[in-house]
Amino acid sequence: MAKKISSLVCRQLEKAARAAAKQSYSPYSEFPVGAAVLAASGQIYVGCNVENASYGLCNCAERTAIFTAAAAGERRILAVAVFTPTAQPTSPCGACRQVINEFGPTALVISVCASTARHETTLDRLLPGAFGPDALA
Repeated sequence: MAKKISSLVCRQLEKAARAAAKQSYSPYSEFPVGAAVLAASGQIYVGCNVENASYGLCNCAERTAIFTAAAAGERRILAVAVFTPTAQPTSPCGACRQVINEFGPTALVISVCASTARHETTLDRLLPGAFGPDALA
């Protein structure tokens, strides 16, 4: 069961994700994405998508934010907010869902966009029956 995240913290995550998109390095897709993750410590970490001329080496905003949190010693995330420059909210891709699962299998996932539309769900709903650390035990 996901921990209840206050509406104030949700708004902070959404604002941080929108701001992170402004740092995106997306010269090929011209699709700037930003993400913010709330770690169990209460700290918020941000990330943006980073593209590469060798397209397979690109990194999504969600994974950048989570890897930044992990590099700071965080091992559990409670929520992820992702901003896409679209008219409707866009959910994290499959690779990002898998990485979110590693650190927050029941994390709140908030998707926001260029309009006022938003979508809120949990990772276990986006990735039911996920493969995770427990499968390796």
